[in-house]
Amino acid sequence: MGFSCGLVGLPNAGKSTLFNALTAGHAEVAGYPFTTIAPHVGVVPVPDPRLDALARGVGPERVTPTTLEFVDIAGLVKGASQGAGLGNQFLGHIREVDLIAHVVRCFQDGEVAHVEGEPAPARDMTLVNVELALADLETVRRSVARLEKAVRAGEPGREGLALCHRLAEGLERGVPARALVGPEAQAGLRELHLLTGRPMLYVANVGEADLTGPGPLLQEAQAQARDEGTSLVAIAAKLEAELATLPAPERQEYLEVAGLKESGLHQLVRLGYDLLGLVTFFTLTGKKEVRAWTVPRGTRAAQAGGRVHSDFERGFIKAEVIAWEAFLRAGSEHAAREEGAMRLEGREYEVHDGDVIHFRFHA
Repeated sequence: MGFSCGLVGLPNAGKSTLFNALTAGHAEVAGYPFTTIAPHVGVVPVPDPRLDALARGVGPERVTPTTLEFVDIAGLVKGASQGAGLGNQFLGHIREVDLIAHVVRCFQDGEVAHVEGEPAPARDMTLVNVELALADLETVRRSVARLEKAVRAGEPGREGLALCHRLAEGLERGVPARALVGPEAQAGLRELHLLTGRPMLYVANVGEADLTGPGPLLQEAQAQARDEGTSLVAIAAKLEAELATLPAPERQEYLEVAGLKESGLHQLVRLGYDLLGLVTFFTLTGKKEVRAWTVPRGTRAAQAGGRVHSDFERGFIKAEVIAWEAFLRAGSEHAAREEGAMRLEGREYEVHDGDVIHFRFHA
């Protein structure tokens, strides 16, 4: 799988509409708060033009993309960390995701109520972030109580306790956990499964006109994201929902008519891969299958082989590697070998984004 993404935001920010559009799912959508009363999970193929190009060149029986999982929970409201609304009941469902996508309403619609009266992106962004921080603060406080008891009993836990005290102090001020610790404490942070410890990006849910010329609400959200140093992508959830109903050949034409180069899903995937430091490599199984695989940047060849099959890592000999563009120019694996375009790499080779790899291994 590529990565998993949890959707958070205020009620009626458009999370469920976006979820349906991106996953072609069937989450209930209506113009009143708390429509989503249970978490929704959807798995979608990751769009990748390189995989499509390889498939056209090879003509395999099967094309297998890597996938992306979305988890949509009930909208959060002010006081959610103290039990207001429904969203806090489901925060546990997104504590394991790789990335948080914070959906912000940046459109006006008199038929869709706003829980705070009127959309105000900067206020709304802050409100949800505070609730996430307060939910994490409760988690950290429980860990403090447990670790203090362990330390008093002479058991290990002093380092974890110090980390929790540092986190609690920052979370009380509304600072996300990811901004409170350096690389040396990342392992300890992951063990706590904090929401604000996850990488986060904003998804501004906008009207279609904002995609070609940002209106005041989108501009406000963009300014808030810049001040925080957080990435933001603007997506028109209604447009994406319409796009999802079209046959694949018609989607690009629809985007061009709307004046767009790519879909919101493409944008979200690219930004997510960048934030998480992920790369994609490809494998070919003759004419049977062309497949995409996602691994963290810096993954070695033997480890990448292990993603395909455990035998590939255990019995790793060499990896035959060629960039996807060079493969297409050669026309086939056989031609690439004949031209000397495929190079042999050892187990310590770092996989590059877009590599086509054939693994040699001892059975």
